[in-house]
Amino acid sequence: MSQSVNIKKITLEDCKSMDLADPLSSFKSKFHLPEGIVYLDGNSMGAAPKQAFPDIKNVVEEEWANGLIRSWVGADWMSSPVRSGNLLADMLGAKHGEIIVTDTICINLFKLICFALKFNERRKVIVYEACSFPADGYIAQGVSNLLDGYSCRSIPEGEEDYDAYLQDDVAVMVLNQVNYKSAYMRDMKAFTQKARERGVLIIWDLAHSAGAMPVDLNADGVDLAVGCTYKYLNGGPGSPGFVYVNKALHGKSVQPITGWFGHANQFAFEEKYTPSKTLSQFQTGTFSALSYQVLETSLNLWREVDFNLVREKSLKLTDLFIDLMMPVAKKYGLTLITPEDHSVRGSHVSYYREDNGYAIVQALIARGVIGDFRAPGVLRFGFTPLYLSYEDVWQSVEHFKAVLENKEYLQEEHKAFQAVT
Repeated sequence: MSQSVNIKKITLEDCKSMDLADPLSSFKSKFHLPEGIVYLDGNSMGAAPKQAFPDIKNVVEEEWANGLIRSWVGADWMSSPVRSGNLLADMLGAKHGEIIVTDTICINLFKLICFALKFNERRKVIVYEACSFPADGYIAQGVSNLLDGYSCRSIPEGEEDYDAYLQDDVAVMVLNQVNYKSAYMRDMKAFTQKARERGVLIIWDLAHSAGAMPVDLNADGVDLAVGCTYKYLNGGPGSPGFVYVNKALHGKSVQPITGWFGHANQFAFEEKYTPSKTLSQFQTGTFSALSYQVLETSLNLWREVDFNLVREKSLKLTDLFIDLMMPVAKKYGLTLITPEDHSVRGSHVSYYREDNGYAIVQALIARGVIGDFRAPGVLRFGFTPLYLSYEDVWQSVEHFKAVLENKEYLQEEHKAFQAVT
């Protein structure tokens, strides 16, 4: 059983009562959610904050249309990466100036790995997790292929002894705080300390933790991290990523993509590149003011949120889903791969099924329950406490039962793989 306090059969009325007692319930009205949709994919792309609509309209119709290029100063577009970075710092337990919003998580990981390798050039190995989102491994491999003498080492899927990979030739290790498939949550503080004692720099990928739970980068002793803003942070499709560098490391290395926005004095237009002494060196080129405005709108909404309440509700939502799904999963061959232990569970729940997993997800989507599928057989459902109710969870499981009982997933239209799963 999950760690839910519930020991009786859960009813719809129970769920409605939980919603009435929910201290975060008022936030749902701040998001646009289509009628009849239960959105269980905020771990992949978050819902739209309603305030984003007038804010982006103002950027387009006033700041761009009338302000033109003057808005880089007049509307202070130029400060947006730092401003949003400081909002993230307040959320993620960092100091102002330790986080900057820029580029994508892949580009930022490339920059951070190269930055980190300079700290101990005697060590030539980059370690990543085979169970990680593949992009982390792709970037690590790309860096090692680019630099003479470097190689990658993969921690095999299912390996539990990560300590064994803190070897004397390892310079950098890329780890996820929360696994993108299983939602297993690693102890960031404990492992960072172990790695530091062995001379290994950890780069933490916060894609599935930022905005989903309390994160305290400084308290956990984290040196380096990357993250994205389009998932739990609701920054919009393709919204920018972010870089965290502990202030103790500022000015001690440089990142390799030497774009003009990272220059110490970019409008001097000097021939020689001089990196900024601040985290601005991690910026590269001109960014999209439109996308950054949507992100800033969402981050300002988060200023009202108590992350302890977010975590508490996340665990209750996932407990409820796991409990309600238990007889369904047993009957229809779905294996829970998400930890039931609260201390190591993120904010999504995943099941594995040997066959028809993708078609089941598509049949659910046709009913208005939006989750996603990750090959080869993972059905994944995200629980976003700001705009998901306990009644939503109840309804999603009722639809799940119907899809399986009626074998709706066998309909041909649900079997054809789309470009995005």
